[in-house]
Amino acid sequence: CVGSRRAAHFAAKVKALDKGRALLASLRASPSELRRQGIEINLDGIVRDAATLLGYPGLDMARLAAIWPQLDGLRGNLAAIFETEALYAGYLARQAADIEAFRRDETLLLPDDVDYEVVGGLSAEVREKLSQARPATLGAAGRISGVTPAALTALLGHVRRRRVGRAAAADA
Repeated sequence: CVGSRRAAHFAAKVKALDKGRALLASLRASPSELRRQGIEINLDGIVRDAATLLGYPGLDMARLAAIWPQLDGLRGNLAAIFETEALYAGYLARQAADIEAFRRDETLLLPDDVDYEVVGGLSAEVREKLSQARPATLGAAGRISGVTPAALTALLGHVRRRRVGRAAAADA
């Protein structure tokens, strides 16, 4: 459904983005080298690449091109894309970690006798839906209409605290 000109333009842009990302990742500098270039950074010994530096406040492609002239070719639309990616990279990494954690917890079995009325942080609507559905796992609870990620977090915390409490009582 896409014409050949448009497909070729898209393929060229993807290729340019991939090449630019590789270039940004390959350009690295130590904190002391960056300080010599006028970039205020912690002297923690961690070598940073240009892609990471783009996410720092006050650093943009023009500033980094002053350090690495090879970045001069990444101007305009490409520079804006890389700057936006760097700005949101931390949020995306955190979200990916949250997704992975949820996938691990999705198979968590919920005790048959969970009293949803005592789970803190649940709305009355969610309590009612969970009490009626009695989901077997945290993943099943998440697929119930109206059960929010915040409600799942509250339920997960409740089940974990309950397990720790029971384990401590069994050890005593």
